[in-house]
Amino acid sequence: MTLFSVRHTTIYRYARPVAFGEHRLMFRPRDSFDQRLLKASLVVDPQPRHVRWIHDVFGNCIAIVQISRPATELRFKHHIRLEHTSQDEPFFETDDDALTYPFAYGPDEAADLTPLIRRHYQDHPDEVGQWARQFVGAGRTDTGTLLTTLCHAIYEGFSYARRVEAGIQPPGVTLRLRRGTCRDFALLMMEAVRSLGLAARFVTGYIYVADRDGSITLGGGSTHAWCQVYLPGAGWVEFDPTNGIVGNRDLIRVAVARDPRQATPLVGSYVGLASDDLGMSVQVNVTTGKSGRASGTSHPVVPS
Repeated sequence: MTLFSVRHTTIYRYARPVAFGEHRLMFRPRDSFDQRLLKASLVVDPQPRHVRWIHDVFGNCIAIVQISRPATELRFKHHIRLEHTSQDEPFFETDDDALTYPFAYGPDEAADLTPLIRRHYQDHPDEVGQWARQFVGAGRTDTGTLLTTLCHAIYEGFSYARRVEAGIQPPGVTLRLRRGTCRDFALLMMEAVRSLGLAARFVTGYIYVADRDGSITLGGGSTHAWCQVYLPGAGWVEFDPTNGIVGNRDLIRVAVARDPRQATPLVGSYVGLASDDLGMSVQVNVTTGKSGRASGTSHPVVPS
């Protein structure tokens, strides 16, 4: 078991005082058997007029913040501490019928999984589907091997490239360019898995990077993204194609969604001119109680 501490600071800057609309924050981790939230604090400057918490349609915890006054700077500081139980080698303890691919979900599960099996992005002429099917052997294929191979194919064959433009890169574009962000790689794997008839969903959260300087592990220093695939008997299994991680090792789960556009960590608005916006910066530090080392960088981000 590992004790993780996450400090997440987001700062918006403006040329003159502007008024602020409602902001929605998706920072609070999901409690589960493999991660237990010990402490969570949120500091907003200027002082918020009102903060309320809700659960969205996926059961994610959302803070809705109303800002009290105009300002030239809006700052959100979130600190969490949690216990994390790592699954370094995931166990694909699936039902017998799902040990090999292809398999079919049972009618009860299929009724709930259908929106997560359906493909969400145009794929003409089936480039993503054809790419995914190359990992399926003749006859029946071991399900765990298939999904692990697909995950590692993205990790080994694609280049990570931070992108400052807002939005998600379509999976077909990521496949053709062979590069993208963690969100792009998660979405590509999701759509590839869906093309094989399996259910997948998007995960946003944080990743612990033991030694950021010189590390080949990518995506640290900011929010991170990966995906989950549903296997009967095993449930939702984590796959991080950016770092070639299968299982939850070093991954801190915050929210899940059917589509990445539903899992933006921070969304809000201001009242003013477009020229008033001087940009946004994000700082994320993830430390562990064992080593005390941190992974963090500061970089500009286009507001969603």
